[in-house]
Amino acid sequence: TLILGDNIFFGTSLQSQIIEATSANQGATIFTSWVRDPERYGVMHFDGQGNPVSIIEKPKQRQSHWAVTGLYIYCSDVVQIAQTLKPSERGELEITDVNNAYLREGRLQVVRFGRGIAWLDTGTHESLLQASSFVQTVEARQGLRIACLEEIAFHKGFIGLDALRALATESANASSRSYLEAIIAEQAES
Repeated sequence: TLILGDNIFFGTSLQSQIIEATSANQGATIFTSWVRDPERYGVMHFDGQGNPVSIIEKPKQRQSHWAVTGLYIYCSDVVQIAQTLKPSERGELEITDVNNAYLREGRLQVVRFGRGIAWLDTGTHESLLQASSFVQTVEARQGLRIACLEEIAFHKGFIGLDALRALATESANASSRSYLEAIIAEQAES
């Protein structure tokens, strides 16, 4: 699984969609999201039956509104495919070329994110500010952290309550320490 570093994903069904895509993956799975400004992204073009036809990187003319997000799942032969790539006109190796290779082989699965999944690409100053505001709003309103690794590890059973206590104690950030202590206190009450 590859997630590009300038992307944030948020939503209640996100985990189940990723798990499902991982278990069904016979090649590559990419995730798309409807955007109003597709010229900023790699765009998935579908035929009349909804089958993927091509991925075009930053199209000059609109092919579709379905942008390819920065979340990908590949089987192990991705390394061999990546080794065959040649630099694009921009002088870069393009993830779109990897995805198009799987598409040509008929081994590309496309998952369309619907409403309820937020995909935030933070590749511009404006989009970084928007993502920051989104995270701040959700966290302030709900009182829950987005992607608190210690909390996730605890709820997934990767660490126990004692390890969570130790992480809270060791945290140099007062806000993080307070948040983890609230999770510990909630466990003591239940």
